[in-house]
Amino acid sequence: MSHPLHSSAAVLRERIDQRTARVGVVGLGYVGLPLAVEFARAGYHTIGIDLDERKVDAIRQGRSYIPDVPTAEVARFVAEGRLHATTGFDAVAALDTVNICVPTPLRKTKDPDMSYIVSAVERIAEHLHPGMLVILESTTYPGTTEELVRPMLEGGGLRAGTDFFLAYSPERVDPGNPSFNTQNVPKVVGGVGPSSTELAAALYGAAIERIVRVSSPQVAEMVKLLENTFRAVNIALVNEIALMCDRLQIDVWEVVNAAATKPFGFMPFFPGPGLGGHCIPIDPFYLSWKAKQSGFDPRFIELAGQINAAMPHFVVDKIADALNRHRKPLNGSTVLVLGVAYKRDIDDIRESPSLDVMSLLLQKGATVRYADPYVPTLQGRQWPGGVDLTTEPITPEALAAVDCVAILTDHRTIDYDMVRRAAALVVDTRNAIAGEHAHVLKLGAPSPALREQIEADAA
Repeated sequence: MSHPLHSSAAVLRERIDQRTARVGVVGLGYVGLPLAVEFARAGYHTIGIDLDERKVDAIRQGRSYIPDVPTAEVARFVAEGRLHATTGFDAVAALDTVNICVPTPLRKTKDPDMSYIVSAVERIAEHLHPGMLVILESTTYPGTTEELVRPMLEGGGLRAGTDFFLAYSPERVDPGNPSFNTQNVPKVVGGVGPSSTELAAALYGAAIERIVRVSSPQVAEMVKLLENTFRAVNIALVNEIALMCDRLQIDVWEVVNAAATKPFGFMPFFPGPGLGGHCIPIDPFYLSWKAKQSGFDPRFIELAGQINAAMPHFVVDKIADALNRHRKPLNGSTVLVLGVAYKRDIDDIRESPSLDVMSLLLQKGATVRYADPYVPTLQGRQWPGGVDLTTEPITPEALAAVDCVAILTDHRTIDYDMVRRAAALVVDTRNAIAGEHAHVLKLGAPSPALREQIEADAA
């Protein structure tokens, strides 16, 4: 339901509707750059702010560094004067709206690191002016917008919901998804007061197909955490089923695919070497941390985190078992990890379970190599192993030269039939190689030799 807007809100609403509002996006990563491009496409004069000079320079040159954003689009909007980038927060003074899309990592103690949000809000507060709309998109715990951001912005005397406008709208980016992007994924919006919600909905509505209004920023914050905790818990469940199937000598992949034929009451999730990306492994801990503050023990969420965190250890054990079948110790063997991005067809290695598997292999004395067409180099500071590595070519010669190939990320560009033919031994954690083969061991499936024994015993 729409509410009548008072004067400063009405002025901003008119600018938004007429596309004369100057909009800003702070943080030009996987979330911020696609959003800035959508605002520019909708006709707004859009300014991106990021402290990383390389990102700002790339945009000024009309170049995209995000796979889901075509360089041609960035180049066109920059050439037309609709998209600009800067490292300076002075630009905020001339903006009508600003979206905060900065990272919110976890500390090692599993509590939220708010430093990026605090830093961005401090800089925005210096240039906050009446009639301005500020929207937080960074994933965070319920209460952040009202308890942290609002007091910082109100420090100069302006009041949220009347003098300026404040809302939360969770990002819902799925990198590498060809079907869903910033424009066609519904946008949840919850503001501090009705005017904030309406203005945020109007801004997003100019660029995004469907807007879902909720009653408060806390509800919007909780929506994001429920979405990602849902995925984390269900992935943990199917990972535990995979461990069980491994023990019972049942093929978990066959089980999940058969269960997925049920047209109601079931949604397929697939096991893997662990949980990666900026959101799914991290977001449940925001919820867990906030729940504990109110004396609530989130047992389900914590258990899911423990199961998913243990998967890299199981994969390393699987690799050791596979090598053992070939009468080789893990210590001294060369393992080629195929895929280090956290999911297929992208270049993002944040929280990737592949890096944990590689680190554990190193600790146990293995020589570790990797091959990933999306990740040409892996710097020591980017993973627990601390060693600089360069991708190996995915050729029959490179595959044949190692003791074991471990498929940890199933990029579609890789020829898995060639991998099967060239490698002496394969541990497949993604069911990338079809069928059963004597030298291919799969996560959550009977080993070929044991399957033969089971069938012989049954006969």
